[in-house]
Amino acid sequence: RAAPKEEQHSVDLVEKNYVYGDIKHEVSVYVKVFTNSPFLVCMDLARSQEEIIDPKYLWIGPDGRNLAGQMYVNLTETGKLMVMGFKESMSGAYTCTLSHKIIETTTQEEREKFEAYKFMVYAYREADHAYRVFVRFTTKECELAANGQFFEELKKILNNIVSDLTCHIAESSYKCHSLRIPKQGLLHELFVSFQVNPFAPGWEDVCHRVPYDCEDVTNMRVQEARDRIGEFFKQQTYALKHEFQTVPTIHYVDNSFSVTHVDSCRPGFGKNDITHKNCASCCVVCDPGTYSPNNEVTCQICTRPRVKKYGARSC
Repeated sequence: RAAPKEEQHSVDLVEKNYVYGDIKHEVSVYVKVFTNSPFLVCMDLARSQEEIIDPKYLWIGPDGRNLAGQMYVNLTETGKLMVMGFKESMSGAYTCTLSHKIIETTTQEEREKFEAYKFMVYAYREADHAYRVFVRFTTKECELAANGQFFEELKKILNNIVSDLTCHIAESSYKCHSLRIPKQGLLHELFVSFQVNPFAPGWEDVCHRVPYDCEDVTNMRVQEARDRIGEFFKQQTYALKHEFQTVPTIHYVDNSFSVTHVDSCRPGFGKNDITHKNCASCCVVCDPGTYSPNNEVTCQICTRPRVKKYGARSC
């Protein structure tokens, strides 16, 4: 379908993946690691609709070097810049100076005009997902030795359910509480909590088979693991209602399964929905002067900022 002229233009802009500069302020751009950046255009949208005489473009990268002729960039003759195979270290300020001539109609006098555009380009990764699961089981009493044995067995079963996905059950614990329930008197329940985590031993091998972007793969696997565990507890309810002649001492409390989503970022990356509000759920490369040594979600501030680079894992 051919769109009307004006509409078509805006459709083209979206499809062609362009980001325009802005003279008044710097433009933030987020590029997923190992992918190519969108085209950064060395002019604003209004200027791009006008005739420009003798345009020249000078692009300078974060290291202060001229980007013309660098292996990792694609620079078009109309001054558009694409950075290819983006890595953490490529993050930073990309500035472009557009120079063009203005010719006086009456006198044909020429003068040169300069405009500078600044883009702050940041590497980002998808967050790594894990799931925190809470379930409850009734038991006869809290001092029962069987409670601990049951908990160990439960962990084995759950690990078996997800091990082929290179996921595992981590940070698991349980507590026994006594509950007073209306019309039922005093009951004892085990409150069980554990995390479904996609980094079981061997997970990196799965990543080597997949080029570059491992988060998408680990995230799909851990979601599948979460679904299987949810299914397992659903079956417990079914079994209690239909399969047991006598209900076992320790058994699952119907509908007690609940799950919350936990995000973490790879070292050198963190989330910050204030500085990076356009990429709030992304793990964005840590700014110079900050670092992230582990899989937490935030970049910490260095006490003595020696770090001048993006993506630091230590100070």
